[in-house]
Amino acid sequence: MSLGARARGFVELTRPGNAVAAGVLTFTGAFVAGATPSDAVVVVAAMLATVFATGAGNAINDYFDREIDRINRPDRPIPRGAMSAAEAKWFSVALFGGAVVSALVLPVVAIAIAVVNLVALLAYTEFFKGLPGVGNVVVAALTGSTFLFGGAAIGEPLGAAVLCVLAGLATLTREIVKDVEDIDGDRAEGLRTLPIVVGEAASLWLGAVVLAVAVGASAVPFVWGEFGLAYLGVVVPADALMLVAAARSFSDPAAAQRRLKHGMFLAAFAFILGRAMGPAGGLL
Repeated sequence: MSLGARARGFVELTRPGNAVAAGVLTFTGAFVAGATPSDAVVVVAAMLATVFATGAGNAINDYFDREIDRINRPDRPIPRGAMSAAEAKWFSVALFGGAVVSALVLPVVAIAIAVVNLVALLAYTEFFKGLPGVGNVVVAALTGSTFLFGGAAIGEPLGAAVLCVLAGLATLTREIVKDVEDIDGDRAEGLRTLPIVVGEAASLWLGAVVLAVAVGASAVPFVWGEFGLAYLGVVVPADALMLVAAARSFSDPAAAQRRLKHGMFLAAFAFILGRAMGPAGGLL
């Protein structure tokens, strides 16, 4: 295999789109929590730590999931031979190192969140993924915590608490849908994911209920008077997109989980807009 093909494999291993998106979510958490230009250094450090940690988590997940991926995702770097499993493992270690170095300039609370998240990332595939619902909750908590991490970087760990809850619940729904999508490979590997234990339909209904709670949570900043109509004008379409995706998950889980992801990012943008325009913001 050519050097270029191997290099592309290592980049793909990190899921660069997801890693960069996680960094953007950290920035969103900092912005919603009240970051100013004077916080630029710590916000950038938090974003880098998130990107490195997400890339590392994706890489180590592929390392542990290499046999499952031969069934579910044969085009991923390890199954297709872009690198060996050992190379993927050590690449992940290097990325985790980058995350640790980036987090050293952050406040103590932010470092504590980073440490907990790094441990959870390392333990996820080996200990949590195969437990019914537990792995889903871990991933949801990790996603939601990116917003807390961004706020903690500027000394306001609860400044984006509502956004953390909304993202965590929406992610939980998406992870359940993804487990339904991956049920064949997970069953072949002997995992006990939620759809395998309680059934696909019951799992999807649970995901829909969780998402309904998330949609309810999205109204809190407007009801409390923190954000104005500009926020409402964006978060309502985001909520609608996610609810439609949840309904579609019963017939097409693959398409549904992608739409859930898009809805989550649109909802995050609504929080940015709400913070930027304030309580008196009008519709664009």
